[in-house]
Amino acid sequence: MAVAVRVIPCLDVDAGRVVKGVKFEGLRDAGDPVELAHRYDAEGADELTFLDVTASSGDRETTYEVVRTCAEQVFIPLTVGGGIRTVADVDRLLRAGADKVSINTAAVARPELIAEIARTFGNQVLVLSLDARRVPAGRPPTASGFEVTTHGGREGTGIDAIEWIIRAAELGAGEILLNSMDADGTKEGFDLELIAAARKAVSVPLIASGGAGRVEHFAPAVRAGADAVLAASVFHFGELTVGAVKDALRAEGIEVR
Repeated sequence: MAVAVRVIPCLDVDAGRVVKGVKFEGLRDAGDPVELAHRYDAEGADELTFLDVTASSGDRETTYEVVRTCAEQVFIPLTVGGGIRTVADVDRLLRAGADKVSINTAAVARPELIAEIARTFGNQVLVLSLDARRVPAGRPPTASGFEVTTHGGREGTGIDAIEWIIRAAELGAGEILLNSMDADGTKEGFDLELIAAARKAVSVPLIASGGAGRVEHFAPAVRAGADAVLAASVFHFGELTVGAVKDALRAEGIEVR
């Protein structure tokens, strides 16, 4: 492979604590974000992703403080998302220590935000986070069979997920964080059909998210087209380690960092 695959733990942060649920529901406490960041740094994680899952105005300052503290103590790239609506929000997060930012709902509401951020800071700092699901029965179908959801996966948009990925890349998104809402938290494996459809549509790096449960789940995601693999609860609760995932990928002949 031309580029080594990255392994990325994801910290879903709510009011300064890491939380995790299934399909974004039934959230439970998973620990202190700075302590977890230290652990993943020591385990050899290539990056960390922080997502403010509530992104309410009252919690935003907590998120900035978490970013500042982690950036001071952990020396791997940090991607931060949740509640980013303007170029000024991006500027503040980068100044707090984020290396990249992730946008989702605000980009769906106003796609021009992607171009504004890319123009101002470069597309290397911009990750489009996409919560995609198969279109439920009774809803109008989309061309790919997948639709974009917003507000933490709670609201369907009717927007075709693959068409949205193409448009986002054209507007300047440097990476796509592709989260399967159908697989999220299930530990039954990544949505390989979704990953393959996205890979066929765009050339920008794809981060596969949603469904990791065993080390055997990661290599198929890479073969389907993922440039990086992301997981949360299996790392937080000690079911898997970053090192074990990298060993499993190497055993399958996949180059890792």
